[in-house]
Amino acid sequence: MKKRIMAMLLAAVMMFSVTACGGSSGGSSSGSGSGDAGEASASDMKVAMITDSGDITDQSFNQTTYESCKSWAESNGVDFNYYKPESDSDEARNASVDQAVAEGANVIVMPGYMFAAALVAQSATYPDVKFIAIDVSAGDICEKGVGEGYTYNPDDYDVTEYYNTENTYCCTYQEEISGYLAGYAAVKLGYKHLGFLGGMSVPAVMRYGYGYVQGANAAAEELGNTGDITIEYVYGGQFYGDADITAYMDTWYGSKDVEVVFACGGGIYTSAGEAAAKVGGKVIGVDSDQSGKIDGDYGEGMTVTSAMKGLGATVNTVLTDIAAGKWSDYAGKIDNLGVVSDTPSENYVQLPSTTQFGEGFTEDDYNALVKSIHAGDITISNDISAMPSVSITVNEYGSIK
Repeated sequence: MKKRIMAMLLAAVMMFSVTACGGSSGGSSSGSGSGDAGEASASDMKVAMITDSGDITDQSFNQTTYESCKSWAESNGVDFNYYKPESDSDEARNASVDQAVAEGANVIVMPGYMFAAALVAQSATYPDVKFIAIDVSAGDICEKGVGEGYTYNPDDYDVTEYYNTENTYCCTYQEEISGYLAGYAAVKLGYKHLGFLGGMSVPAVMRYGYGYVQGANAAAEELGNTGDITIEYVYGGQFYGDADITAYMDTWYGSKDVEVVFACGGGIYTSAGEAAAKVGGKVIGVDSDQSGKIDGDYGEGMTVTSAMKGLGATVNTVLTDIAAGKWSDYAGKIDNLGVVSDTPSENYVQLPSTTQFGEGFTEDDYNALVKSIHAGDITISNDISAMPSVSITVNEYGSIK
């Protein structure tokens, strides 16, 4: 509790020294007002979205969230702005929250675990602002709230001690499921030498990767060819590509004859795409359907599929319910969103319609796989304490940087 009080005091001080942080406008229409944390309607809402360490052109988390917020606001006649922090730091993200509130925002959408610090510092400072924290977990909040000495087991703490639950909704996604779907599809489609290029070894990326390994293994066991399937596994150490990571991918696609790489980490797909283009390799996207960007920049037909999160569905559902006065359905919750239906498009983790379905893995096969997962016939572990025990070969290389 002492840490929470200190966070409130520090954030209060920050209110007196708000600096501009690169705010830019998205779509806007009529509607304003300070709102109330317990009730709202579309006419009261003024929505803001803040980017994490990327921007709204990352073809991933930030861009999908931005486009979903902007589209919803335009359709509902609600003011909307987005803000890009001046730097990749908790202080800059906090300053963007201050700026958004100073400019009238009463609903703030924050995509990514990096916003845990902002919740700890700002949710109590601005009780009349509703915070929608996408992909922020109890562990993320506890890490920032507890600080030094954190055990990295959120069950050791009462997460509600570190942020204001009355005006905050958090959700995470079962990335292991969409990772599983991508790995399963790749092996069923005939790829035998796979790669996983994660951004940083944070829980969400690890769940994607470990799910990918489990899915590839399950498909190989069904095909009876586990001895023929290999996955090269590495983290880039950052969420964007560069010359060093591209060179590493050149070795995979070139010397090692890797056929397809799951590029899992925001803009890190650029390095996989650049390397794949030189040898006719393939890429799997992440978070959103990245086929348009990857294929457009690096070669038509390069993207086998994308392991997606339902960011758009989350934004649309929550904002619509806030406008309908249903904030009480969300306040204080930390939901873990996954498969909720036999119909793939209705789920919060899925593959896109642009998946390169083929004889080995048809759309009907995909539908049947999702149905089995929804029914509980297939169990996918979300344990990231160690690489899953599998029959296929997995070569781990740690981190490039």
